[in-house]
Amino acid sequence: MVGDWRDDRIGSALKGTNPTVLRRLGAGFAVIGDVQFLPGYAVLLVEEPDVQRLSDLPRSKRMAFLADMDRLGEAVERVCRRLDPEFRRVNLEILGNTDNFLHAHVWPRYEWESPDLVRRPVWLYPAENWRDPACALGPEHDALREAIGHELDLLSAPAAGPENAG
Repeated sequence: MVGDWRDDRIGSALKGTNPTVLRRLGAGFAVIGDVQFLPGYAVLLVEEPDVQRLSDLPRSKRMAFLADMDRLGEAVERVCRRLDPEFRRVNLEILGNTDNFLHAHVWPRYEWESPDLVRRPVWLYPAENWRDPACALGPEHDALREAIGHELDLLSAPAAGPENAG
């Protein structure tokens, strides 16, 4: 589809037309992932489309991006821990091997994952998981989106420093 927001995820976020945006943060956009075979999967997109690597940012923006990644990771962790007793942890990754812009993946991991995958990188999941319409982001994820957005708001509040975080 020509003109699809997926063709320019950052540009569409800047224009307010990217439907996956949860919140605009200090150095980027928190978005919910296109696939949800691990419920709560989210991505942090840098706010500058031409930035390809973390090292392309000046140090202050680099630190802001990493702080946003931490905030998104904590928000996903809080929500997933509350919604699923088999939540294990969150994996944070900056890879950049496919998409030519800086972004960070936030992957919740669960005890219910297959034993041959639970301790391995998410990228080793079968291709079907990435393409299966049953795993695609949809209206059934609205409550999850809202919960992660709410946690981001709480973590962005001035009183949300480490000593006050829940």
